[in-house]
Amino acid sequence: MNYDIIIIGSGPGGYVAAIRASQLGFSVAVVEKAEVGGICLNWGCIPTKALLKSAQVFDYARHAVDYGIKINGELTPDFEAIIKRSRGVAEGMSRGIQFLFKKNKIEVLSGKGKILPGKKVEVADNDGKVSVYEANHIILATGSRARELPHLKIDGEKIIGYRQAMTLEKQPQSMVVIGSGAIGSEFAHFYNTIGTKVTLVEMLPAVVPIEDEEVSKQLERSFKKGGMKVYTSSVVEQVDTSGDLCKVSIKTPKGEEVVEAEIVLSAVGVSTNIEGIGLEETGIKTERGKVLVDDFYRTNVEGYYAIGDIVKGPALAHVASREGIVCVEKIAGKTVEPIDYNNIPGCTYTHPEIASVGYTEKAAVEAGYELKIGKFPYTASGKASAAGFRDGFIKVIFDAKNNQLLGAHFIGENVTEMIAEVVVARTMKTTAHEILTSVHPHPTMSEAFMEAVAAAYGEVIHI
Repeated sequence: MNYDIIIIGSGPGGYVAAIRASQLGFSVAVVEKAEVGGICLNWGCIPTKALLKSAQVFDYARHAVDYGIKINGELTPDFEAIIKRSRGVAEGMSRGIQFLFKKNKIEVLSGKGKILPGKKVEVADNDGKVSVYEANHIILATGSRARELPHLKIDGEKIIGYRQAMTLEKQPQSMVVIGSGAIGSEFAHFYNTIGTKVTLVEMLPAVVPIEDEEVSKQLERSFKKGGMKVYTSSVVEQVDTSGDLCKVSIKTPKGEEVVEAEIVLSAVGVSTNIEGIGLEETGIKTERGKVLVDDFYRTNVEGYYAIGDIVKGPALAHVASREGIVCVEKIAGKTVEPIDYNNIPGCTYTHPEIASVGYTEKAAVEAGYELKIGKFPYTASGKASAAGFRDGFIKVIFDAKNNQLLGAHFIGENVTEMIAEVVVARTMKTTAHEILTSVHPHPTMSEAFMEAVAAAYGEVIHI
């Protein structure tokens, strides 16, 4: 069969591109070898947030007395039920994508996809049957997988990746998490909150190392206050799995330490899925594990495109979705602006949450800007105090010459729901004065953003 567009991969890049393409009048097929919705929906963003919600509810219950509520009897997490709920949420969302495909008349071609020269796609199904399809445009959206360290092979039992961390049969008593990016920090927080003894190991000098330094320090303090052991500037040199417990040898700034744990979770980033998909046969260029594309995701071979984790840029679901929309709208001949990758928000769903966009303070200084910086602590927020979540702060960075917002760094309760205001403000090139004169509702945590802006200009009221 022939289609206008064939997309390989149904993750947040692929399925969004498919739906938008259908809206634009294209005939569309999506090739998917596993679950519709891809890793994010089935094994990443969505089920992890379900796990974290269960942890939050458990934590609320543990501290109910702080809110004037007594809970009699023993309070324990039902790990099997927590996992079951998470999987149910993911499965429900996957069914939702299948419904959207039917609604938009998008055909799903089940199997492993491989591009061929001449704008063709080969699909091999689970029974070994191979079919070839043609399209005017072919979009690669094959995503990524957990990266393995050469000396730390994932065996799925004692050394696990994020997929196994979501489906363990029983709650481990102890765990070492290697890597404190978003994935590692979220799982460390989840397991620590429900009672697993967690040790977090980060090679770089700070946890969540891509964040502003002050945010990283705050999260580390919060983790330690919650009972987690944190090693920074430290490397796991080897893991002995021969006994009942894993013996994890950690090289720290103070010397070597050995930590015993039931499970070791390797969360050291992701690797792109670009092997065996026909790039070499088609002549599509790659560099350092990424497909080379222009601002509208066209590869060097006419008619072939790539979006999401396999191209340069942040490996985030919302980035892949926007890239998919930009890609198909450009194919449709619409006037489209390239994505501003310096205005992409990042969120980490630990407790406290982290949300950020734009320049960190260090990056802004290195770029040569003269800065005005404002901070507003959650301890001064009436809503945060009422909610019982006083850890965290809002930090904003302005260009002192033109009062443009260079970056914002939030850590605290509910900040992942607040960062979009900053993204819109930066898109609209909103000035500090315009933010200050935009009335924010009280009491809300969002008014802390306005107060932080006021602090940058010496006008803050509540600190």
